Amino acid sequence: MIYLLDVNTLVALGFINHEFHDRLAAWVQSQNSPNLASCSITELGFVRVLAQAPAYGFTVTQARTLLLRLKEARTSPLKFIPDEHDVSYLPAWVRAPKQITDGHLSKLATANAAVLATLDESIPGSYLIPR
Repeated sequence: MIYLLDVNTLVALGFINHEFHDRLAAWVQSQNSPNLASCSITELGFVRVLAQAPAYGFTVTQARTLLLRLKEARTSPLKFIPDEHDVSYLPAWVRAPKQITDGHLSKLATANAAVLATLDESIPGSYLIPR
């Protein structure tokens, strides 16, 4: 199984001081080198979140460097899923603005024989990272 990580999951995995880092690290270890993936949206979101939130204290360059290191990690390197989906691929369950990215990532994962891995309990068809 390939797991497409959403933005929050990718940030939690990559930033050791994130409140859910231990949860993600334990899941990755329990999967014995799972097939993890990112895409343009999740990678750009990772850099934006780490560079924008004062709690993280990263510059854009530092966040980008951290992501590149994470993508090349020996234990679980990230596969990159190219994104060719436009708005016509949004699933029918997307009704509110806050669901748009989740819906897009969910369909992108499915189209690439993957599942969206998340910490968000409200995304239909996604895989919830266990506590």
